[in-house]
Amino acid sequence: MIKTKLNSKLFFILMLLSVITMVNCKNEKELQPEEAKEEPTYSNPILGGDYPDPSLVRVGSDYYMTHSSFNYYPGLIVWHSTDLIHWERISHALTQNVGSVWAPDLVFVNGKYYIYFPAGGTNWVVYADSPNGPWSEPIDLKLSGFIDPGHVVDDKGIRYLYLSKGYVVKLTDDGLATAETPVFNYEGWQYPKEWSTECFCLESPKSTVKDGYYHLITAEGGTAGPATAHMVVSARSKSPYGPFENSPYNPIVHTEKRGERWWNQGHGTLVDDINGNWWIMYHGYEKNFQTLGRQSLMLPIEWTEDGWFRVPEGTNASDKITVPDLKISKVSHSLNDNFDNAELNLQWQFYKDYNPERFEFKEGALVFKAEGNSFTDSSPLLVNSSDRKYEVQVEYTLEEGVEVGLCLYYNEVANMHISVTKEKFSVYNRQKRKISEPNVFANHGFLRILNDENEVSFYYSSNGKNWIRLERSIEASGFNHNVFGEFLSLRAGLFAFGEGKVKFDNFIYKALD
Repeated sequence: MIKTKLNSKLFFILMLLSVITMVNCKNEKELQPEEAKEEPTYSNPILGGDYPDPSLVRVGSDYYMTHSSFNYYPGLIVWHSTDLIHWERISHALTQNVGSVWAPDLVFVNGKYYIYFPAGGTNWVVYADSPNGPWSEPIDLKLSGFIDPGHVVDDKGIRYLYLSKGYVVKLTDDGLATAETPVFNYEGWQYPKEWSTECFCLESPKSTVKDGYYHLITAEGGTAGPATAHMVVSARSKSPYGPFENSPYNPIVHTEKRGERWWNQGHGTLVDDINGNWWIMYHGYEKNFQTLGRQSLMLPIEWTEDGWFRVPEGTNASDKITVPDLKISKVSHSLNDNFDNAELNLQWQFYKDYNPERFEFKEGALVFKAEGNSFTDSSPLLVNSSDRKYEVQVEYTLEEGVEVGLCLYYNEVANMHISVTKEKFSVYNRQKRKISEPNVFANHGFLRILNDENEVSFYYSSNGKNWIRLERSIEASGFNHNVFGEFLSLRAGLFAFGEGKVKFDNFIYKALD
């Protein structure tokens, strides 16, 4: 009896200790700090596809950006964002063809927006009360022999343009003309002679004024050529006229080895966010995908105690990077178009010859007038292809006497396409026909191009579901600036030449895994 009572008492004590232990463990767990939540990150590119020479400006909590538009018109697409990551097209600032539009500078001064840019051997400016437009006609600044103007305002409100080759010129108060002759003010930073570059090429001067210093951000090394050519360089001065002291952290951005994902990194613009953090937006080619052009990349910037800026040590464009703590932009810049429009959507640009009389919208379709007697002079309507692997397709209804189709287009020399007439389907590479097959669908059908990491194939269909492949494929990795020049990219688009019109509908651009 005594033994039984002792066992019962011992059992009760053990149970009590177990309960106390469980309670303590629960309380201890509750007192532990919450597991750290992973911060959201972004991956470059910010804008995939050919968006080089980015220039951006913050106005309050809004950000606006533009890029070189070269021979694509309407030109100078203006983008809007509130978070620096997600961007939406809001306007074109240029419709008049003044030549190939190179590195612009978008600024906000005295309540107006200005874009300074070089084209046709001179430099121009357009302006607007709103980034949504309407934008003014281009004004010739009569500055020949220079490119890549970069605007700056001094502490007295006087306006200047930095220019290529290390020059600066004073502007009139309204910023629409030069007030003096350009003067030399900066000789650049001499990188080591053993570095593999394309040229010295002191260009793309942009300015940030901070803590009494004019920080001059330039590019050197050439924008293409070897993978390691391009770079971002910094210098500072107490005056827009110099003298400038080069940064001890040069180059700020640079591709050091061919093995890196991003090549020819350069041409940077600084911007601060509303939280006091700083960022650099610049461009680079993706290794093995130079057909996509120079894509917009972004990295964080830190300021040192002695007033210089640099990319934080160990941070590069291939990393996942913590996103800015800003209001998220809920936007999309899809390239798809069902043509249920009143006007041409902003993703579309003609090659060189922008002619609004060539198109109209009827019954939810794009009615497109033929141009020229061959594909070479057809001035195709293009979108900025932005992925390593993608497909494009379109529905067509064609008239007699017109040849129409889908293309991947670099320039008049470097291009490929699938075309259809009432008699045949054909595939061409650089104006040479690769194959033809009879058209058994008469005047209506569907066309498709698949670009599988620069291996391109071509298809047609009667219903957009069952596809017939033309048996020729084209390897496209060489369709880039290092081969064909002009700083362009391989873009998808629509064309029509001959006599008559074609009705296009349901254009689909689809990125593939």
